[in-house]
Amino acid sequence: MTRRFLFLLGSSRPDGNTELLARRAAEQLPEDVEQRWISLAEHPLPEFEDLRHDSDHVRPTDGNAALLLDATLDATDIVIASPLYWYSLSTPTKRYLDHWSGWLRTPGLDFKATLAGRTLWGVTALAHEEQVVADPLIGSLRNSAAYMGMRFGGVLLGNGSRPGDVLRDTDALARAKTFFGQEPVQARFPYEEEAAARLTR
Repeated sequence: MTRRFLFLLGSSRPDGNTELLARRAAEQLPEDVEQRWISLAEHPLPEFEDLRHDSDHVRPTDGNAALLLDATLDATDIVIASPLYWYSLSTPTKRYLDHWSGWLRTPGLDFKATLAGRTLWGVTALAHEEQVVADPLIGSLRNSAAYMGMRFGGVLLGNGSRPGDVLRDTDALARAKTFFGQEPVQARFPYEEEAAARLTR
């Protein structure tokens, strides 16, 4: 099966540090791997309305919602490239994930079954020197992948605040060279990992 990477750019500015780091990592992908890049700022989704208890969901047929839904269903690998905003995902990225809730309940999509077994990756740039502050973002992506039955490739972290700063983060650039070459693991919630660890003791 041909791998198809969907890169979703969640920054509010083009060519930001997160995008630069993601593109450095993508340069290492084999030539036969398809790449599709979509800026969530340039293709904004409407505010998500939770209608799960009082309305039927209909598959979007036009506009940005249809574009992003179809791109998501077509991808074998989804890369969330979101800067660390207030220690979590950017607003366009969170809104995109919120729409997963609607797509899960849309008849005929089989959204969860389709994404199960596929891989979710993350790329983020942060201004803080201590990378542990990105744990909420990492946890959000890992738990989302676990809920969907997806594999999780982890999150590539880089340091940068001003435009282009991440290109001076030699450690991040080194990690980018092998990031997509690693074998992703089946995503599990933290409590599942803890239970598995107890069984092996």
